[in-house]
Amino acid sequence: MPEEESSETQRKLWFALSIVFIIAGVAFYWAWGIMFNTWDLFKTTSLGAYVLTVLLLGFGIIGALLTRKKKK
Repeated sequence: MPEEESSETQRKLWFALSIVFIIAGVAFYWAWGIMFNTWDLFKTTSLGAYVLTVLLLGFGIIGALLTRKKKK
């Protein structure tokens, strides 16, 4: 059935994009922390970086959960 194969391929692509978001979020957090030596989450000067990290991780985790394979 071509429609099911297309749907499965699309699901895999969205799952891969979600994983990329998760990796990007972690990589951005580490890069920001190393570049500016700021690991304190309660420092208001780095709030934008933490917001971006939370958004990337949030979209990645939610996307991965929504596109996981369903049990039959």
